[in-house]
Parts: sequence; C-alpha cells; structure tokens
Amino acid sequence: MPELGWRILEAGFCRHPEFSTRRDGRWKVCEYPALVTLLEHPTFGHMLFDTGYSHHFMTATDPFPERVYRCVTPVNLGQGQSVLEQLPHLGLSAADIRHVFVSHFHGDHVGGLPDFPHARIFCAQEAWADLNARSRVSRVRVGLLAALCPPDILTRGTFLETLPAAALPPEFAPFTAARDLFGDGSALAVPLPGHAAGHWGLAFRSKGKWVFLLGDAAWSSAALRAGSPPPRLTTAWLGDTQVYRDTFDALHRLAVGNSGVVLVPAHCQEFRP
Repeated sequence: MPELGWRILEAGFCRHPEFSTRRDGRWKVCEYPALVTLLEHPTFGHMLFDTGYSHHFMTATDPFPERVYRCVTPVNLGQGQSVLEQLPHLGLSAADIRHVFVSHFHGDHVGGLPDFPHARIFCAQEAWADLNARSRVSRVRVGLLAALCPPDILTRGTFLETLPAAALPPEFAPFTAARDLFGDGSALAVPLPGHAAGHWGLAFRSKGKWVFLLGDAAWSSAALRAGSPPPRLTTAWLGDTQVYRDTFDALHRLAVGNSGVVLVPAHCQEFRP
C-alpha cells in the first residue's frame, strides 16, 4: 500500500466562545484555525483536504443574507494566508493540485475551492444534493455558500458514495466502512455523519502510521480526549445532535483507546503549523 506525504497549512481563522464548541467550555473567545491538509500521493500527485478561507469567501459574504455568516463567524484572513498564496513557498502552484477532497460544504472548508478550477473534486453526493435543495436563506443559516461551489462540479467531481467499498483496518474500530479514492488502499474516505449533510473524513498511512482527518466531527483534540462534544445548541443548529454525538463518542473511544491512529480535527490548535 502506498504511503502519502502530508503537511498542515492554516488558511485563516475564525473566533468563537469556547463553550460553543465543547459543552464544558469557557466563555473565553478562542481562535479556531481553518486547517487544510496538503497530501502527496506517489502516483496521483497532490491533493488538498478542504481549502480553508480565501478572498472568495470574503466576496461571497459581501451581500445580504450571506453577510450574516461573516457577522456571526468573524473571520481573520491576512495577506498571503490563503492556500493558493502559500503554495509557491512550497514550490507548487494551483496547477499542481490535482485533487481536492471536500469534507463538507461549509464556507470555511470550501472558501478556496474556486482557486483550483482544474482539480478533481471528491465530495459526498448527499452534501451536494442538500446544498442544491436549500433556498439561499436556508443555506446561509447552516453555513453553506453556493457561490463557492464550482458550477462544473458534476463534470469534474467524484461522489464518494460511488467509489469502491473498502474495509478499515482494526486500528479504526469502531469504524469499519470506507471508500477507496484511488483504488490502492492509500486514501480511504470515511463517513462521519452528524455535523452536516454528507460529512466525511479521510484516512491514510504515512511513515508507518495511520492518520485520520476528521473535518468538523470534532473541533479540538482536547475536547475529543475529554469526551466533550459541542452543546446541543450548536449541533442542532448545523446538523443532527444525536447522530453527531454518536460519531463523536466513537471518535472519543478511538482517541483514548491507544490505537496509534493520529486524529486531526479541522480547527484544532494543537495542529496549528
């Protein structure tokens, strides 16, 4: 099985009171980085797991009602902080990104998606259908911004549900089912339901260890280890509370079970580069 290279980038951050992301949290306002993982497959090239914020997010949230998104979730994105602007420092360009894996369509995860117009997009059909079934106001209410989604996604996109089924190794218990992105077992998409429609994570092997990118199935490693999910107000606003907590509980058991799997939440300060 090929192993993947990976590194984490930060593409802006937002601010929330800690209690909004874990039910035992403080009133203190914390920074939540929009983490993006750059992966390199020895055969299939470079892939991004999510894209973080970019100037496209700012443009998409200029009009009303989309402006409400930016007001509720204050975003900080400095000059040179988008993934596109960081790539040249890594010896790469947008053309070198051959694939983008979208964990879900919330604006902080697809803010830079328009910067990669030639990349193959991996996303959930459930997520795409949910986005298109909603009105403009309904989208904003749950953090979706249609302007950030390429109109040709059906042409260059691959729905995760259509990929070959694969079994996760025993280290991932209680998670067992996955989908194989490249057909070689190197990158396995894992459903992590509850946070948003069609929310998926990604598992891969690197330097002899399994890495599990969680998206927003947890906001921080500390909350995951403590078994402290977000409060019901947050999870009910964005998704399904009971389903989210079932997923979170399974991840908590994985986190404290000494499995050796590296768990990476998408907004965790412990993984901030």
